Formats: sequence, structure tokens, C-alpha cells
Amino acid sequence: MIGQASSTENPRLLEGRRVLVTGAARGLGLDFARAACAHGAQVALADLREDLLQQSVAALRGEGATVHGIAVDVSDPAAVERCAAEAVRALGGLDGLINNAAVTDSGGRGMDDIELAKWDQVMNVNVRGTWLMTRACRAALADSGRGAVVNLASDTALWGAPNLMAYVASKGAVIAMTHAMARELGGQNITVNAIAPGLVLVEATQYVPEARHRHYIDQRALQREQKPEDVSGAAVYALSDLARFVTGQVLAVNGGFVMH
Repeated sequence: MIGQASSTENPRLLEGRRVLVTGAARGLGLDFARAACAHGAQVALADLREDLLQQSVAALRGEGATVHGIAVDVSDPAAVERCAAEAVRALGGLDGLINNAAVTDSGGRGMDDIELAKWDQVMNVNVRGTWLMTRACRAALADSGRGAVVNLASDTALWGAPNLMAYVASKGAVIAMTHAMARELGGQNITVNAIAPGLVLVEATQYVPEARHRHYIDQRALQREQKPEDVSGAAVYALSDLARFVTGQVLAVNGGFVMH
């Protein structure tokens, strides 16, 4: 049950924190929300999929978590502003933001075959959405005095995965934005870091061919499939006091597939 962690065996690193997670209705986002709750945070889950979002909120509440659900399309600037304001109202402030919302289904096509509409959708959600949500939450994170932003990048941008160019380009932009954001927000004591997961077993990656899964497993130092819980610990760390002097960094969480 959430909330029963022992202070000695499993310290609650986010006790009293107020955290907003985008793309939180399923997959990695939902696991980030669950992990934050397990470490003592109150969490606002935001997602485009309203029905699934409410199911996930109900499930976490059933586990003893203090959570709220907010519908949002991060490609819509007005919706992003409403989401940030609602999260601040519901939580009574904001200490952490995890920018996880992303379009992930642009793979399986070479650069000559990517549709312009799909390219624009990927960039509007993955890149512009990350910028817009961080901007909308900036004042509340500054007021916190311990604000922390975690951007979801991808190790595909670190090794140049083929037949995935729109997504790879978007996550490369997220990495670059993380560096710039860290410098711009550092004066307000806000840390900004990125996590670059490998290929994780979640709904959003079900379309990925078995050969790509096999390639990851064979080339990892830790030769097994990657699960959501393999990533969430890094997010908890980046939001916690343990990382208050860590900013502008990219942490590859992929079992040693990419090392840098």
C-alpha cells in the first residue's frame, strides 16, 4: 500500500512534495506518479485520455495515494495554462514537474516516408509541450523554493536510432532544452534534468518490432527487458533533496545500452 514505506528500509524522499506528471494515464507516466506517491508526494496526473486518466486516478486512490486528475492537451497553449493553474490549486502549490507527455508512434518509417502532419504532431507535443508546461509552472516552482523539473528524453537521441527520426529529433531537442532551461531557471533555485530511458515495456512501445527489443537486450550491460519501475527511481531522485545541486544533466537509464 502507498504510504506504508518504512523510514529506515524505504525512506520517503518526496514527503510533502507536490508534483505534476504529464502523460500520466498509463505507462511510464503512471509509474512516475505511483512512485512519487509511494515516496510521500501529492500528485496531479495530467493526460489527454480522460477516461483512462480517471481510471488511473481511481486506482491510485484505492492504493491510498493523494492524487488529482487533470485533462490536458500539451500541444494546446491555453490547455497547458489551465492545467498548470488547476494543478497548483488542487495541490496548494508545486514543487515538481515531470514532462512525460509524448507522441511515440512515429517509428517504423525512414526519413523519406515520415508524413509532415506526423512530424508536426511529434514536435508540438514532445518539444513545444515540454516548453509550454515548464513555462506555465515556472512561477509556482519558484515559489516552492525547491522546484525541480524532470524532462523525459530518450536514449534513441544518444545513439541515433534509425527509422524513428521524428521522435529522435524531438528527444534531442528535449535534451538541448534541458541544458538551456537549467541555466534560465537556476536563478530561481529550480533544477532541470532529463532522463533518457531505453526501450521500456509499456503500451506506447507495443508497436516496436521484436528485432529492436532483441537488439536492446543483446547490447545492454544488464541483459533483460526494461520495465517502468527501472526508470521511476531516477525521477524520484531528480525531484528530491538528494539532487538539489544537480541540474542540466541527462541521465541515461537503459541498463548500460548507452554509456556517456
